[in-house]
Amino acid sequence: MSKSLKKPKIKTYDDLFNTNDTETAGKLAVQELEIKNLVPFNGHPFYLYENERLDDMVESIKTNGVLVPILVRKKADSHSFEILAGHNRVNCSEIAGKTTVPGIVLENISDEEAIAYVIETNLMQRSFADMKHSEKATVIAMHHAKMFSPGKRHDIIRLLHQMENPDKKLDENSDNLNNNEENSTLPQVGERSEEKLSHTDKKIAEMYSLSKNTVSRYLRINQLYTPLKEMLDIGFVPFIPAVTVSFLINKEQIMLADYLDEGIGKLDMKKAEIMREFSKKKTLNLKTMREILSGQAVQTKQTTPAIKVSNDVYSRYFSNGQSAEEIQNTVEEALNFYFNHKATETE
Repeated sequence: MSKSLKKPKIKTYDDLFNTNDTETAGKLAVQELEIKNLVPFNGHPFYLYENERLDDMVESIKTNGVLVPILVRKKADSHSFEILAGHNRVNCSEIAGKTTVPGIVLENISDEEAIAYVIETNLMQRSFADMKHSEKATVIAMHHAKMFSPGKRHDIIRLLHQMENPDKKLDENSDNLNNNEENSTLPQVGERSEEKLSHTDKKIAEMYSLSKNTVSRYLRINQLYTPLKEMLDIGFVPFIPAVTVSFLINKEQIMLADYLDEGIGKLDMKKAEIMREFSKKKTLNLKTMREILSGQAVQTKQTTPAIKVSNDVYSRYFSNGQSAEEIQNTVEEALNFYFNHKATETE
């Protein structure tokens, strides 16, 4: 790093919001947390930094320490703390040889609020456009589900921004808490998303510059079995076929993931559609799925059977010089006459 960064002086909740509430004071004080007692958020939907971004954060922590405290909540009946914001800071601190990190323990945080912290922190850290498919699906699904009130989400975003810039005053009435001002972000938090924040799921498509169909597809991707999401993220499974197989029931998705992991064929749109058809009929089993993936011909619809006419019948009604078209026309006329006659008999 060419220049050492000043460590934010965050001590308590009062320092963050300039309150004088004596009951609140000290409850959210920054403390040193032992890394060995920290566990990732259950089902953490985001990937940790890799390559240059990882190296940069590790070097920053070695030089300056952790600049922004992490946020955690205490796990029930345990001495461990679940990370809500700061998975990358913890990972990089461990790589840098640290045994503790500064953190704030949040009290009485519901599961809905916890996932909100996880999502909003990552939206501040990186651009939505740079996220992997499964990460985008998680963000969109959360906003679509409206798991917490707009007011609560507003408070969470304000807290995260105030932690990042403790000396900056934020407008209490402003919804635009995502301004990307020069030098306003710390390297250990990363660039904030430039997308406009919204308080309703009706604006999801506008928020992320996506069509309504794409939003719907990401909501389907969020229903995928986790290993299939991972295959999608690395490009092993194409996006639209992944959307199609998201309609398979859970045990069918597990079978599919296992077969793909074993290298039994690759998923494409045609195979995905055939699987979905079999799934609708409740006839998609291990054997059928294997045949589909391996490219074997599997009939999803009843086909017209091939009819052969014996030589005796052929010679009785047709001559060797007649063309196939003439024969077909004669057969059609004969069948029309036969079925019309049968219909007359039944009247």
